[in-house]
Amino acid sequence: MARPAHFEHYRYLGDKRSQVVYDLDLYGVDPAVTAAVDGVLASERFVAISPHTLAEARNRGYRPHRSIRAQAATDSDS
Repeated sequence: MARPAHFEHYRYLGDKRSQVVYDLDLYGVDPAVTAAVDGVLASERFVAISPHTLAEARNRGYRPHRSIRAQAATDSDS
């Protein structure tokens, strides 16, 4: 699992422009997430969510990217 430099210890990265949070576990796996995260990092308008929970991201006003919702649906089906 490769993550962007300086984010090895974080699971979620939030885009301050759109208030969307991305799961860095999907970086390099899902091309849409990889492209979106690269764009967020290039803009320098991001926040690393700590602690590493979606609840904390939601508490800060961020909503999960559709890839997180799709992953959660897949996990609940198994």
